[in-house]
Amino acid sequence: MPTRRAGGRHGRPWRAAGVTLVALLALSGTALLTAGLNPAPAQPPQPALTEAGEASAQPAPGPETAIPTPTTTPGTASGPLPGLPAPPPAVALPRSEPVRITIPKIKVNAKIIPLGVEDDGTVQVPSLKEARLAGWYKGGASPGEIGNAVVVGHVDSAAIGPAVFFRLGSLKRGDRIEVTRKDGKVARFTVDAVTSYPKTDFPSELVYGDAETAQLQVVTCGGTFDRKKGSYPHNIVVSATRLR
Repeated sequence: MPTRRAGGRHGRPWRAAGVTLVALLALSGTALLTAGLNPAPAQPPQPALTEAGEASAQPAPGPETAIPTPTTTPGTASGPLPGLPAPPPAVALPRSEPVRITIPKIKVNAKIIPLGVEDDGTVQVPSLKEARLAGWYKGGASPGEIGNAVVVGHVDSAAIGPAVFFRLGSLKRGDRIEVTRKDGKVARFTVDAVTSYPKTDFPSELVYGDAETAQLQVVTCGGTFDRKKGSYPHNIVVSATRLR
């Protein structure tokens, strides 16, 4: 079923793997303030930012910096947990559409719908009427396949308030994510990093680029809600590696 971008929360286009797409900047829903009549939205949990309290914008990537240096939650850098050996890579699964995502730490148990791109090349997101659903970008890997599987979702909406990924920013390294697939298999992931990026520095290559193992990227909006613009200034990206 075709989906539309969340109104009033659009981003700037970017390129990934030679295809013009859009950084997932429209995931926060429409502005929760309408003519000043609605109260300010509750603030979703956020990963730690820089010492200045803001995620700093990075310079445009040059030839040696294909991906801008992100602002990452302390203690959530990628790699094995301290003192523990890196687990052996899981055997890759064949392609199969994901149907449900479960994140016990933040009580997420949501249906996943497949998403493509709009006629203008922008990535679809779940409609605001479906803000409790997550969306899988079907142009990338399916969860469990080698490569980056991308799941997106709203942080809130005017219709329902907190949405499917409202608490995504509270995840920590080592937390678990499970994705149930249409073939009945469950791909299990462990969180490597929880990162807040300015929307002007969305890490397209990290999220949509090639990967040598089965990875999962879960994306929503973050930062402090801008009442004037009716949007959030950052994107929260949770990067995870398949366990088995």
